[in-house]
Amino acid sequence: MTDDNAIAEAYIAAWNETDADARKAKIEAAFTSGVTYRDPIMQGDGHGGIDALIAGVHGQFPGFRFKLKGKADGFGDHIRFSWSLGPDGAEAVIEGSDFATLENGRLSGITGFLDKVPG
Repeated sequence: MTDDNAIAEAYIAAWNETDADARKAKIEAAFTSGVTYRDPIMQGDGHGGIDALIAGVHGQFPGFRFKLKGKADGFGDHIRFSWSLGPDGAEAVIEGSDFATLENGRLSGITGFLDKVPG
């Protein structure tokens, strides 16, 4: 049985990691090598593509943190969860929901939707 929340938490942990070496290890643990990521403003493929996306977010929003909103749920090889991004202790600036496919308990394809963006 898949622990959907643990998978979503591993995803969030990878996105929050600022140390490049530690982030690489978290990406390898959470995502398949052939992972694809798509949302309305960015896309990336493979571990290197995911790493570049995460590094870009840290560059654009230094000090911001992702947080899981509620609990993840899923069935079969699909999972969905919502998240927020903002400075610690302040209202989230960006919120979204991600839908993903899994392969052996790791994320293999992510489609992201932005639910709240700055004006």
